[in-house]
Amino acid sequence: MIRRTNDQWVAELQAEGAQRESALADLRQVILGGLPYALTKWLPVNDSRFAPLAEDVAQDTLLRVLDRLDTFEGRSQFTTWVHKIAVRIALTELRRKRWENVSLDELVEGEESPPLGRLMIDQQASTPENVIEGADLVQRLQRIIAEELTDKQRQAMIAVAINGMPLEEVARRMGTNRNAMYKLMHDTRLRLRHRLAREELTPEDVLAAFESR
Repeated sequence: MIRRTNDQWVAELQAEGAQRESALADLRQVILGGLPYALTKWLPVNDSRFAPLAEDVAQDTLLRVLDRLDTFEGRSQFTTWVHKIAVRIALTELRRKRWENVSLDELVEGEESPPLGRLMIDQQASTPENVIEGADLVQRLQRIIAEELTDKQRQAMIAVAINGMPLEEVARRMGTNRNAMYKLMHDTRLRLRHRLAREELTPEDVLAAFESR
């Protein structure tokens, strides 16, 4: 593989014909060579899912790099810039695959959705008084969520805020886009904040229940 400076990478990727194809082939090897180390925390290289994921990520990264070539400012090594793009793409794909067989309905109603009580209270770490107070708070929060939020708001909040599903994935499944999801989540939090105030509960009251997790 030919060693290139930042300027050479950019120039050859902007060229046409054999020069560009050679640079793309070398850059693909650079990406594939860096992914095993970059993803070791999330997916070991000996996992059967690694090889197909790496191939998909390499292809998507090359397309992304070509599309954003004019944004490279040269503040780092070109290959370092490319690796960061590849890792972002890989982690996004891993998050998507984690949820691909889980429906939003399952998160809201099924076993996949952890009860608020389990999220908020550590039964072993808490005193009996704290457990009772926490259980009462959980019941109040569950009632507030059921009464105050629309079905769409409740679905989005449980998927994103409680179960950690990526916002983009929830948006895709709900047939909307990221900006609309931001607006939906903002409105959801605002409604809950106003309702908590009417119930004489402060955000600190709610956060206190999380502190003993």
